[in-house]
Order: sequence, then C-alpha cells, then structure tokens
Amino acid sequence: MGLWSSRTGWRGSSFLWILSSISCRAWAASSTSQKCDEQLVSALPHLVFSCSSSMSNSYSPGYAKLNKRGGAGGWSPSDSDHYQWLQVDFGNRKQISAIATQGRYSSSDWVTQYRMLYSDTGRNWKPYHQDGNIWAFPGNINSDGVVRHDLQHPVIARYVRIVPLDWNEEGRIGLRIEVYGCSYWADVINFDGHVVLPYRFKNKKMKTLKDVIALKFKTSESEGVIFHGEGQQGDYITLELKKAKLVLNLNLGSNQFGSIYGHTSVMTGSLLDDHHWHSVIIERHGRNINLTLDRHLQHFRTNGEFDYLDLDYEITFGGLPFSGKPSSNSRKNFKGCMESINYNGNNITDLAKRKKLEPSNVGNLSFSCVEPHTVPVFFNATSYLEVLGRPNQDLFSVSFQFRTWNPSGLLLFSNFADGLGNVEIDLTESKVGVRINITLNKKNQIDISSGSGLNDGQWHEVRFLAKENFAVLTIDGDEASAVRTNSPLQVKTGEKYFFGGFLTQMNTSDHSVLQASFQGCMQLIQVDDQLVNLHEIEQRKPGSFANVSIDMCAIIDRCVPNHCEHGGKCSQTWDSFKCTCDGTGYSGATCHNSIYELSCEAYKHLGKTSNFYWIDPDGSGALGPLKVYCNMTEDKVWSTVNHDLQKQTPVVGYGPEKYSVLQLNYSASMDQITAITSSAEYCEQFVSYSCKMSRLLNTPDGSPYTWWVGKANEKHYYWGGSGPGIQKCACGIERNCTDSRYYCNCDADHKQWRKDVGLLSYKDHLPVSQVVVGDIDRPGSEAKLTVGPVRCQGDRNYWNAASFITPSSYLYFSTFQGETSADISFYFKTSAADGVFLENLGNTDFIKLELKSATEVSFSFDVGNGPVEIVVRSPSPLNDDQWHRVIAERNVKQASLQVDQLPQQVRKAPTEGHTRLELYSQLYVGAAGGQRGFLGCIRSLRMNGVTLDLEERAKVTLGVKPGCSGHCTSYGMYCENGGKCVEKYNGYSCDCSRTAYDGPFCIKDVGAFFEEGMWLRYNFQAPGAKDATSRSGNAPDLQNGTPDLAKEELSFSFSTTKAPCILLYVSSHTTDFLAVLVKPSGNLQIRYNLGGTREPYNIDVDHRNMANGQPHSVNITRNEKDIILQLDHYSSVSYSLPSSSDTLFNSPKSLFLGKVIETGKIDQEIHKYNTPGFTGCLSRVQFNQIAPLKAALRPTNASSQVHIQGELVESNCGASPLTIPPMSAATDPWHLDSASADFPYNAGQAIRDGVNRNSAIIGGVIAVVIFTILCTLVFLIRYMFRHKGTYHTNEAKGAESAESADAAIMNHDPNFTETIDESKKEWLI
Repeated sequence: MGLWSSRTGWRGSSFLWILSSISCRAWAASSTSQKCDEQLVSALPHLVFSCSSSMSNSYSPGYAKLNKRGGAGGWSPSDSDHYQWLQVDFGNRKQISAIATQGRYSSSDWVTQYRMLYSDTGRNWKPYHQDGNIWAFPGNINSDGVVRHDLQHPVIARYVRIVPLDWNEEGRIGLRIEVYGCSYWADVINFDGHVVLPYRFKNKKMKTLKDVIALKFKTSESEGVIFHGEGQQGDYITLELKKAKLVLNLNLGSNQFGSIYGHTSVMTGSLLDDHHWHSVIIERHGRNINLTLDRHLQHFRTNGEFDYLDLDYEITFGGLPFSGKPSSNSRKNFKGCMESINYNGNNITDLAKRKKLEPSNVGNLSFSCVEPHTVPVFFNATSYLEVLGRPNQDLFSVSFQFRTWNPSGLLLFSNFADGLGNVEIDLTESKVGVRINITLNKKNQIDISSGSGLNDGQWHEVRFLAKENFAVLTIDGDEASAVRTNSPLQVKTGEKYFFGGFLTQMNTSDHSVLQASFQGCMQLIQVDDQLVNLHEIEQRKPGSFANVSIDMCAIIDRCVPNHCEHGGKCSQTWDSFKCTCDGTGYSGATCHNSIYELSCEAYKHLGKTSNFYWIDPDGSGALGPLKVYCNMTEDKVWSTVNHDLQKQTPVVGYGPEKYSVLQLNYSASMDQITAITSSAEYCEQFVSYSCKMSRLLNTPDGSPYTWWVGKANEKHYYWGGSGPGIQKCACGIERNCTDSRYYCNCDADHKQWRKDVGLLSYKDHLPVSQVVVGDIDRPGSEAKLTVGPVRCQGDRNYWNAASFITPSSYLYFSTFQGETSADISFYFKTSAADGVFLENLGNTDFIKLELKSATEVSFSFDVGNGPVEIVVRSPSPLNDDQWHRVIAERNVKQASLQVDQLPQQVRKAPTEGHTRLELYSQLYVGAAGGQRGFLGCIRSLRMNGVTLDLEERAKVTLGVKPGCSGHCTSYGMYCENGGKCVEKYNGYSCDCSRTAYDGPFCIKDVGAFFEEGMWLRYNFQAPGAKDATSRSGNAPDLQNGTPDLAKEELSFSFSTTKAPCILLYVSSHTTDFLAVLVKPSGNLQIRYNLGGTREPYNIDVDHRNMANGQPHSVNITRNEKDIILQLDHYSSVSYSLPSSSDTLFNSPKSLFLGKVIETGKIDQEIHKYNTPGFTGCLSRVQFNQIAPLKAALRPTNASSQVHIQGELVESNCGASPLTIPPMSAATDPWHLDSASADFPYNAGQAIRDGVNRNSAIIGGVIAVVIFTILCTLVFLIRYMFRHKGTYHTNEAKGAESAESADAAIMNHDPNFTETIDESKKEWLI
C-alpha cells in the first residue's frame, strides 16, 4: 500500500547500506566511474546476429544496426508474421539497461510493437517483464526515427532476441536496433544436489548483531536448501526453496519454558524453478530484517526478544551440513547455480574458486553452470502443438509435464485409427480428466480423472497409458493413487497428437471439445514412449504449431507480489487475479477500503446511537479495525477501549524482586490505541491505588516505589490528577492530602486504608500498559489497584478543514506515494461552479480531482497508458453550500469515483500496460499549474489512510483560512424536535434548551415518575418580575411575562394505570384554564375555558382506555378557536370552540403536572380528580417553548420557576411508543451486539468488550430471572386493566377484533413493540 514517507517502513542503518552497496558492486563488474549506458551492438560482427529468416542476403540480420545503411538498410524477414525474430549474441554476459529501434532505412518497413527476450545460453528464453506483465515495447512510427526505452530494471544476459508483434500496415517488418548497457562478470558455482560448501568461522563461534547476506541463484528444482547456519543454543538461519518459493527461517533465540518463542518464517517469490537468475539480499539489524528478492523488498521483525544471532562452527551453502540434526536430513540440497555469494563482506564464490574453502566429500563442485536439457513450450489461448506419433499401435502412451493457473483447459486430443474413437485429456476444475470416446459398434465413452488443485502454477506430470480393455492415469508419479479402468476398449493409435488445442478443421460433427484451449507451459512431452524433439517441430519438421513459443515458459504469478491488501486472499487465472476480502474488514478490488468508519464521531453523524462499533482509525492504512464503545449521550462523543484488569485487583509481591508487575491487556493493539489518541481532542484514564502501609510515589523527596508504563514503553512517575514531571497525586496538587507533609495519601504509610485516585489526561502518554508496585513486601502491607478503560473524546481529523477564499490559493504537501494503490477521500462545500480540488504531477503521470461543473466531479489520472477520466454526474447541483463527500480510488485492478450516495463509477484497468503511478511534484490542494482553484471548504482530506493537516498548513498560507463555518447547513437536520443547530469551529452541536428533549441530537425524552400525591408547578412569571398586562395575541416568550395567548402548542406523553387523575393543568390570573384529564372510565378529556361561555368546552375521547399502563402521546394545537388533537399513531382530529367563546387565553399563571394546588376558584369536576392524584409517568412535556419537567430535572434558567411537592425521579417510562421500528442488528452493518460474533481480526485478544466471562454469565442468569418476573407482572397488570370500547374514528385495520386501540396498532403493524424500560419495571413491581 502507498505510504507518505517511504515505500518501506524501516531502512537499514548506514552500516547495512554500505555493505549492500559493496555486495552490489561485487555483482556487476562495470566501471563505477561510468554510467552503464554503452552501445553494445554497433561494434559487433555480422556473425553474432541471427534471425528466423531473411528476405535475401542484403536483408540479413547483420545489417540491423542503429543508424547504419549497409545492405538494404536493415533486417527484414522473408515473411511478416508473428513467428519472426532477430537475435544478438554479445559473446558474454552483459548488464542491459536500455534498447532502441529504427525501421529499415528509407522504407515503409518498421516495427510498431515488439517484445524482448533474453538468455544466458541461447535457450530457455525469458521475456522482459515490467509492471507484472510480459512487456510490449512501443516501436517506431517511421523508418528513420529512433525510439529508445530505458528498462525499468536492468537485465543480465548474453543473448537478446527481438520478437516483432506489430508492424506498419503498408509495409513489412523492418528493424535496426541498439542495446545499451555495460560488461558484467561474476564467479559462478554449480551445485549438483549433493555437494555442500561450508564457510567455517575462525573463532568457531559467530555472534552478530548485524548481517548482510547476498547471492544470486538459478535452478530447475522446486525444493532445496540454499544456505544454513545453526548454533548450539538453538539459534539458526536457513534460506531454502519450497514449492518454488523462497523461505527464510530465522531464530535469534527461544527459552526452554516456551515463554519466548523466536522462530520466524517468511515466504516470498514464486516460480523460482524457471532456471533464470534471481537475486537475494538479506539485511539484518537486530530483530529488523529486510528481505529483497528480485527488487521486491519485504520488511519484518523477528519473533522473540533477542537481537543477536549465535552460530557455531560454520554456515553452509548448497545444503545442510552432514553434522546437522537428523530430523533435518529430509530436506533436499540445492541443485543449480549460484554466483556472487557474499556473507558479511566475505566473497564466498571467490574463496571457493581460490580453494580457500573445502567442499564436502560428497558430490562435485564446479565453476561453470550446467544447463538443463528440458525444452518448455508456452501456450496461449489460441495455441496448439501438433506432434506426429507412431500410428496403428495397440498401446496408446503419452506423458508430459504442465504448469498453469487456469482451472480448465484442453491438454491433449488424438483420434484413434480406423475410426475407433478418440482420446481427450482435459484439465477440469483443477483435476486431470481423460475421456475416451468409443465409436466402433455403438457410441460409448470412458471417463476417468485424478489429482486436485493442479492449477497452482507448479509443474505436474501426467502419464496416460491405454491398451485393450485397460487404461491407467497417473499424476505426479503417484502410483498409489493412479486411476485404472478395465472397461471394454479397443486401441489403435492415430497419426497426430494435438497438445493445448487443435486445428479448427478437426472440429467435425463426431467430436466436441469439452474445454477451452490450454494456457500455460508444457515440457518433457513423450508420445509412444519417444521424447518429442521440440526444436525440430520449431523448424516444422515434423509436426506443426500455431501461436506457441518454444524454449520459453512465460508464466507469471500475478499474486506475487500480492496486491490484495489487509490479509485479502489472492487467486488467479492466466490473465488476471482476484482478491477475496471476506473476514478482513475491508472491501474493494484489492481489499483496500475499510468497511468501517474512522471514529465514533463519524458514526454519530450517520445517526447512530451509543453502542459497540468497529472503527478503523487509519482507514486504508496498515492498522486493522478495532471494536470500541461509542458513548454518544453527550455533545462530545466518547470512544472507550477496555482491558482485562479487574477493578480493585489485589497487588501481590512475587519472589525476591519485592515488586509486583500488573500487565494490562487491551482489546486493541498499542498502535491502534495510539491512532485513536493521536486524532482525539482529549483522552483520559482513571487510576486508583488503595493502600494500607503501601507507599505510592514516596513523595516528596524519595525515589518512587510505584510507576506506570505508557505509550512507547516509557516509565511515568506521576499519578492520576497530576501531570508529567510532577511526582505528585491529585491530593498533592489540590493540597488536601491526609498528611500535609506528603503529596499522596498513601505516602503517609498509615495502617488504615487510604486511596489516591484521579485521571491521567496527558494523551501522549496513554494508554497505561503496565503498573509496577514496589512497597508491598513489608508485614501488613496491602494494596489494590484499579485502572479504568482508555476514554477519548472528539476526532480532530474528522473536522480538520481549510477555507479557500481566492481562486489562486492553494496548500502544498509532500509528494503523494500511491504507486500501485491510492485512495483519496474528503468533504467539500462550495457555491462556485468549478475548481480543482487537488493535483499531483510526475514526468507524464498525474492524478487530479476537480469540480468540472456545478453537477460534475472528475477524477483523472495517467499511469503511462494515456489519460483516464471518471466523471460522476449529480442530478442536483453540488455548489449548494452543503457538505458533499468524495471518495476516489485507483489500484492495479480498477479505478473508481463516488460522490455522496450516488452510484459509484468504475473503470477497469487494462490487462497489460503500466500499473505504477510515479509522481514527483508536490501535492497541491487547490489551485495548481495556473488552473482555476477551488473556492470553498475542504475537510477531512485523507490519502491512503493519512489525514492531511489542512488547518496547520492554512495558518501559514495566504489566501487560505483554517477551519470552515457553515456546518449547520449540512448537519442541522440532525437536530430534531425543535433543537437548534449551533455552529462551532470544528463542527456543530444541538441546542436543546428550548425543547423537552435532551441528548446530542435532542431526541432523548426527559421524563419522570410521579408517586401518588406528588405534583409539580411551573410559574410562567419569574420571581420578582412585573405583571404583564398586555393582551397581545402572539407573545414569543412566556418566560419574560404572562402575555395573553391566541394559540398554544402542547405535547407530552404519559402512562398510568389509575383513573381518574389530572395529567396537566394550565391556570390563569382570570378564570381561563386548560386541563388534560383521565376520567374514571380511563378515557381522555381535554377541557378549555377561555371565557364567553357558561361551561368549559370539553373534548371527550371516549372510545379508548388510556389508563392501560402503556405509553400514550398527546399533541394539542390551538389557534384561536381551532383545535387539533392527535393521540398516539392515530390521525389528527379537528375541533372548534363555540362561537361565543373568547379566542385568547388570558394571563396564564402556572402549569401543573399531577395535581392542581391553586388559589382561587377551581372547577369542581377538576377538583374531584385531585384525589388521590396522578400516579405514573410523564415525559417530554412542552407547552409552547416551556419544558417544565426538563426545567425541574435539568439546571436551566427557568429552574427557579419550578416548585415540586414530593421526590421527582427521572424516568422515560412514559416515553412515546416508536412509530418506526429501529433497524435490527442483523440488518445494520455498523452495529454489533456485545453478544455477536467477534471480528476475526482480534481473535486471541484477552477480552471481549472489556467484560469478564464469569461476570457475563452471572449477569446473564440474573437478567433471565428478572425478565421472567417482569413478564409475569406485566401480563397480570394488563389482564386487570383490560377495557373494551367502540370506535368512532378512522382506525387502523384490525381494530374491529382488537382488545384496545393499542392492540389494534400492534395487530396492524407486526414491527410495533411496546416500550417498557427499566424505570417503569420498578414501579410496576
């Protein structure tokens, strides 16, 4: 994945760099004073050139020299087809760095595209690879222009072959070339699979902190030990081949008790048995290792705790020493060639050649590389190879080896003679299957299959033999698992055998091929017990072929290096690879994008509530996701990470050390917690030390007895409530310690229990990973320790923003390193119609994001294959001064762009071509290169998991301001129930002060439980305020006086089981009043008396029982004489006051809840309801802009206007039932119950959600018992207060058969759930 600093995390020290430079210079014999860019072809004689064919002598390959006009001006073959090639023999191996081409002089003959093959021997060719593909070089566009290509990486070869792929349509193939490079020389050692070369240490032992081992090897074997060293203490280092992959095993030391396990094994590379040179460099500094194979660097740290490698006697190359452990002797020795072996500055190959080293007595050591005799053949999707056999034989016998990545393909097809049928050998679902079609008498077929997983890229051998009434199929020489059949069969071999495909004219009606053509390599092909001579077939005598490459196996492992990130599993076919991201926590074509949000702050703004969530603090970065508790009940969001140390853990001393070490194991790694603390605005961790004759910090003068270890394993000598550098506890800071001579309560060394508690809040030191307690070894000393979870508040990255105020303003950052994988995400808001968000340039490569128009966002880039642009078009304008999110990604598989929730636009990457994004300029955010810059705000800009600090850079940049205003324009919708959105520098908050709700989004009901006889009065006029005598009809604020009201808005919810009762009463200084009552029948009644009428106006809701213990919501709105009433989920009903009624509520005085205790005349009917009073729950009571319950339960400006009789207990037992059921955990991807399956990434952690297993079991049992009791009580209460009635309003379907209105709703809506919280359960009991 791309990083910001360097592509690898750790670089070796200067020592390693010097040694690796020495070893590299030992490989190449080129002059260090000159660049490796000499012309290698121009001075060569004609004899070293060869070709597939020539039109005539004047077109011979010897004339194919750059800028030469000899002969016909260059080389041209007799036929212009894809089987032509031009070859140069340099006489010895050269290091090649570049190649250049021209067409044939002054002609219409030139090559427009070609491949370059190279070899040490003129056989076993290897195509030049670049960006993970067999590279096709762009050629010429005319006959005399020179096109030069510098190789991405140099190659070492004696022979170079140019294969034209395409040429000028109006001419023929015509070519002149030049190859650039320098001479190369190295000593070579040939290992025959038996001989071992030891390098013996002078002092018999070698103890090293640093090592550099470098060598090159080539082999045809998939197994073999390249070198090995071991020590008697258990240290060892081994480099070996396993299944053609390179494995480094290293152990710097383990202990006999198993607590330190030092074995480390790392695998890299693939297909290393291709008999081509591969370079290896191992650089070790302590436990830090750099392993480089063919320019691919892999960094890792060894397991264990030791830094030195202790080897005894020797290190052996080519295999294990004969004095090695018996269990190791089953490992094969290396068979092949090595060169430039360098061990810690010792040139092993030179020492061996000068006979300074003594090889083992077994086998032969030679100094020239022995080449294998196998000739591979390479098939693509349209290939076939025709081989002639011996016809009319009664024994059908074929064998061959193949390697491929495809699970299916045709391996062999052959017709029997005399129309007896045919044989077809296929690879089907990674198994080899043989189908014998018998057509003599009646159509019949025989099917046998064997093997599994044969598309793993390894060489596999197939042997098939058939004769009369017998056939046998053997895979990889395993006779025990060979598959046989004795079905009736008559065999007579045909003349032709087709491998990998077949001629189209063979596809007659009597034959149907099961599988697609084979893609891969074959070798050691035997037909009728004779090895096929592929070089003769290459010359088309005998046999034929189409689209095959002989003496070359161009197989590519597209999973090495693995482009699947974060543990994604790579699988491949011949042409492509696929990443499986299941269980990783990431998604996308390369498992690059985290499926989780970055922080609890982000979940809050998705509308989530407090719970456990997975977060990924660095997004697509290297850190995995972790599970935290997100507390969203406050304005700021708290993230909590738990550990396994129990509260009040007794501190016990161990042995002679006289101190106790208490280790805290968190549910996340230290790096993950550091990522949270780094981005948080504030962090804290509670610590408590209870002591009896156990001193803590030994203040003020002594060395501390106790300390704690924080981030980066640093020791800290201060306690909770104090700060860094201050060796004190909280009481020492506040000067209230038990003994004023000390700065900690425990330091007084009293025999009574004392305690020092406080919060550690210096977040750069958190979390506490270890506490070391020292003063516990004396008689009578006791101590208990409590360390709370790490709690962090806020997310600085989420709100990190900058405002661009001029079209030419920009911010610049270091070059973006996103070579093969890049993701960019940010929020923007603007009123401008266009502008560049960001841009980074290379020589020709670039990456850019811009607002192209008011409705279009563009993501464009070029990695060398030409510019690519992806555009997302929005149906609505994006310059609406609202926040919009942009997510862009580009990897080797595809590129994508998404804006907000609009459909993602995806562009697949080409299967061949450049894949690396190479950038060199600075990254510009805003205007760049004279383009019109972005006007507006950008925030939370993250690139490959790293947040760019826009605010800090904006502070020192003209035309750009840190931060951004206007968050409420995008997020104000989240402030519900009349809450007001308040702008903040780094976000927003919801002001709920004028609502009956609480919480960060004003959605938490504020309610209370009323015992019998309890009441609450809210006085509209504050104490000492003047009487208001105005009769204005629209007074906005009741708290500043008692104006007359022409309209009211009243809403609340309640639950009760007792009737009659008064729910709410509004009195006045006149006779006007408003009352909401529950009648003796349990029906609801609203009474209005505004004057002008003899009797109050009553609204009787006489068709439903409201005293059934269920929560009910009431909403009453009056505007002059028009009244609208809505109950629960039912449709609202309109009423009108009598025509004689007044329209003003004159001089409102007080609002009562539960009971009316008022001076003056009170309606007698209402007075009856005062006894015994309301018992139950009231919630979210709001009268216009007054929330009396909230004023009583929360300290507000109106709290002085509240009087309470009795004890008011906060509860939401009267909260309104939900109208929309919440999303279940099963369908919510962001929510995970504590009981849900834990994410596999944290498998093996000490705890889950910080809950001890035993505590969880006990709590679960208690919860079940309580739940059973409560369910029984609820059932009894519902039975006792069941009430039937008739319905006069438009009800929900199912009401006719329902027991009550609530039951009707529940019958109609299966998702409806009754809301009974724990507070309600208490009073029901």
